Amino acid sequence: MPKSAPLSQTALSGVVQPVRIGFKPLTDCAPLLVARELELFRKHGVRVDLSCEVGWATIREKLLYGQLDAVHAIAGLALAMRLGLNTPPCRVVAPFVFNLHGNAITLSRDLWNRGVRDAASLKKLIRSTPTRRFTFSTVSRFSSHYFLLRQWLAAGGIDVDQEVRIVVLPPTQMVGNLEAGLIDGGCVGEPWNSDAVARGVGFIAATSEQLAPGHPEKVLLTTEGFIERHSDQAAAIIAALREACAFCDVTENRPEVARILVRSGYFLGKDEEILKRSLVGPLDLGTGKSADVTNFHIFHRRDANEPTGERGRWLLEQFITHGLITQGERAEASAALAACWTSSAIPLPQTAAASPSKPNKRTKLAHA
Repeated sequence: MPKSAPLSQTALSGVVQPVRIGFKPLTDCAPLLVARELELFRKHGVRVDLSCEVGWATIREKLLYGQLDAVHAIAGLALAMRLGLNTPPCRVVAPFVFNLHGNAITLSRDLWNRGVRDAASLKKLIRSTPTRRFTFSTVSRFSSHYFLLRQWLAAGGIDVDQEVRIVVLPPTQMVGNLEAGLIDGGCVGEPWNSDAVARGVGFIAATSEQLAPGHPEKVLLTTEGFIERHSDQAAAIIAALREACAFCDVTENRPEVARILVRSGYFLGKDEEILKRSLVGPLDLGTGKSADVTNFHIFHRRDANEPTGERGRWLLEQFITHGLITQGERAEASAALAACWTSSAIPLPQTAAASPSKPNKRTKLAHA
């Protein structure tokens, strides 16, 4: 077990109870579990309770109604909640990005056996099977998974709104539905693509790194109210997560990251080898080929933790392109995005860099 991190400051005052942070058990929740395992929250003087949740809708509702103080969330949820899409409007803020990339499009082994290798060959099968409506899953209509799936299908010449059906499933249910033949594929985060490949029920057709290089994936989402009442705690949490993200991005640390995920108990039935496929590589595509994973998950490099304007604009364009908002609502959405997609909501302390004179494999930080 890693040694406890030393306290760098006196525990912060004003916390009646631990800060409650909700998350989904996906590979990209690693910074949260690493921060807990290495006691980085303690180091920065804040108490945190992690709450494993069923799906993104649950995470959204619990944040909206104050049952959670902050959440590990799909990036698009920030804009959706701010605009009040499918919920009452909520003054949420996304001051920190957990990672870039991390998803893949996985199709059923049945499609592979019927000659599907990409979106173009899928189009041929769809049009030669007019009596069947092919069904694909996504985790939320406000997620990068939805945008990337629609983009991939459309690039193959498929009319996404007329020729296929897209349903919403929690990530944990994707493989089971694929195995049962209830869906023909979908876009989901790791380790569920690798799980489908390992169980022989799917193959990976494309990765999110290939489809939208540099896209934001998960963010720390909280509310203006929480920041106003607990700005010191919010800043401490982000400082701890930034340090954890740097740890997760070091190649030599990735096997330990996979072990931490397994030891957490949140990935029941998933061994280290499944989790290591996208963290360490190579990524088995289920096609007889494998892929390099150097940039499959980016936790800290490339200024990954910043909610930059470029990443915010990408989200806004996806909302418009895929019909979540209209062109006429662009100005309102731009204003909402400017209010929620920013690190300036929290005055962040400078995070100390690791000492170059004392390298340590377990705590070495990544360099941008």
